Amino acid sequence: MFWRNKILLNNFEFCKSWRVIEKKFFHHERLVFGNEVNLAKKTNSPIVALESTIITHGMPYPDNFKTAMSIEEIIRKQNVTPATIGIIDGEIHVGMNEEQIHKLSKPDTKTFKCSAREICSIAAGGLNGGTTVGATVTIANLAGIAVMATGGIGGVHRNAENTFDISSDLIVMSHTPVSVVCAGPKAILDIPKTLEFLETHGVPVISIGTKMFPAFYSRTTVDKIPAPMTIPGAREAAKCINVQRMMKLSSGLIFAVPIPEAAALEPSEIEGLIETALREAESNKITGKEVTPYLLKRVKELTSGKSLSANKALIENNARVAAEIATELYNLSSQLNPAPGPKSALSTAINQKDQVVVIGGAVVDNILQVEEPIIKVSKDTSYLY
Repeated sequence: MFWRNKILLNNFEFCKSWRVIEKKFFHHERLVFGNEVNLAKKTNSPIVALESTIITHGMPYPDNFKTAMSIEEIIRKQNVTPATIGIIDGEIHVGMNEEQIHKLSKPDTKTFKCSAREICSIAAGGLNGGTTVGATVTIANLAGIAVMATGGIGGVHRNAENTFDISSDLIVMSHTPVSVVCAGPKAILDIPKTLEFLETHGVPVISIGTKMFPAFYSRTTVDKIPAPMTIPGAREAAKCINVQRMMKLSSGLIFAVPIPEAAALEPSEIEGLIETALREAESNKITGKEVTPYLLKRVKELTSGKSLSANKALIENNARVAAEIATELYNLSSQLNPAPGPKSALSTAINQKDQVVVIGGAVVDNILQVEEPIIKVSKDTSYLY
């Protein structure tokens, strides 16, 4: 009877240990995966993460909603799963359905612009948040998603030498291994200083298909800044990501894709309008995280809507390229790491964490005849150790 109790207790302790391991490796209690994303993760299919500030703060309604749905459909058409990331009523969603995206897009829904530092407060407060690039790559990394698409990244603001206004996107990307496909920094920013900042923090910046660095609304900057690095297409981008993974480098990669020529605005023209909007923002004492939404709205007005059309075109193009990269990365990973058979979720998680977990157990099936009418279980459990 002693050994029977010992075996049962051993198995009980094993189950408790397994629950701790399972929770540690497989569950992010605050992440809510959409049905499509869940299926893609189970089948190890390519996924592209999408930010949600373009929905909550980047475009007016209903353009924001229509664009978000269009972007997702572009990605699906390439047999890749879109995962729009955002916070709704305190729940961090990785992959949202149409109803949830519509809720974030409506002007009567109170939403907060959520950078990486606001994730905990917005989630804990049960609030709604549109995730910036920094917040999105943070969550995408937790969810195991390697590629993200956006319109333009945040960066060093103009006059930052006086205001110290530098987007946290840049810092987050320097220590988060998620690749971001964009049309460069937003045109309202100081692009040369942004590139210098990224170089200082060791973030690779690579242009796809052009030797010139793109400037969001335009295919080049006014002074035609050359790209730090250039590659021809998605396959080469996937190879860059794969090298980053093999070397276990901590930073993400930025892939800069020029806006399609048909939708591009003339660099000097848009630069003059941005300068006008910046002077107005300064005179109205608009600062901090309110600057970018104000400038985007004002530039839209000054261009009679042309900048909004350009914004739609470039984000759709970026989503298309991101899906191509995710597919190439999936194909490359399959070629380099052919699986002899299905791996358990535990072994995969252990490999990702570079840890070894050894679990031992024994099951002995004994049938014992107990003569005593009352069974007494000893409280001494020292024999378990």
